[in-house]
Amino acid sequence: MRNVEKTAQLVDATGRPFVCEAPNEQAASEGVLANLKYLAVGTMFGIVFVKAEVVSWFRIQEMFRLQAFHMYGVIGTAVAVGMLSMFLIRTFKIRTLAGEEVIVRDKTFNQGQIYGGLIFGLGWALTGACPGPLFAQIGAGYPAVAVTLISAVAGTWLYGYFREKLPH
Repeated sequence: MRNVEKTAQLVDATGRPFVCEAPNEQAASEGVLANLKYLAVGTMFGIVFVKAEVVSWFRIQEMFRLQAFHMYGVIGTAVAVGMLSMFLIRTFKIRTLAGEEVIVRDKTFNQGQIYGGLIFGLGWALTGACPGPLFAQIGAGYPAVAVTLISAVAGTWLYGYFREKLPH
């Protein structure tokens, strides 16, 4: 993808306009210093991942072998917190720190999500890493996970390249 200078519109590999299915509609721009809050939250999130053993290859393998509840509990808690958060955001019309309305658009289902989910799950089971804790795993001293990170980037690029040819 490249930027088109005058319109600042992204285009795909074929030159057609790229349309994001989940755009960030934030109107206010944030400076570099304002973005440090994201670095701090991300660092804390990574520490929680390491302490909760979410980045442990052994814990992930236990989950896929149905040998332990640990990861199912973590994932279930994340789903419950996400559901409660979305309910509260919608019910109380909670705004961003910049005072902007939070807009959550409805998603449409397509058949490609089944294939993508299967590929994602297979990769997760084989590598013991999903995109969430990849950087926490690298930060915790698991350098072999760099291969998984490179594979995730390559898979994302391949998806973008072949997206129009994939089942809908």
